[in-house]
Amino acid sequence: MTCEGCANAVTNVLNKKEGIGNVQIDLQGNRVLVTSALPSDEILQIIKKTGKACQFLGIKK
Repeated sequence: MTCEGCANAVTNVLNKKEGIGNVQIDLQGNRVLVTSALPSDEILQIIKKTGKACQFLGIKK
């Protein structure tokens, strides 16, 4: 993600999914932090619907 438009697209698609608690976009770090009980694979599939490549980096404790 390189712009606010990309960030908004990812945020909007994630916020439509029930079970997503919080979405934080770090444009500079090119990361998305999602608070959810959903499996990471499901969240990745949701993000990929925006046309953005993504990968799971881990769980923040």
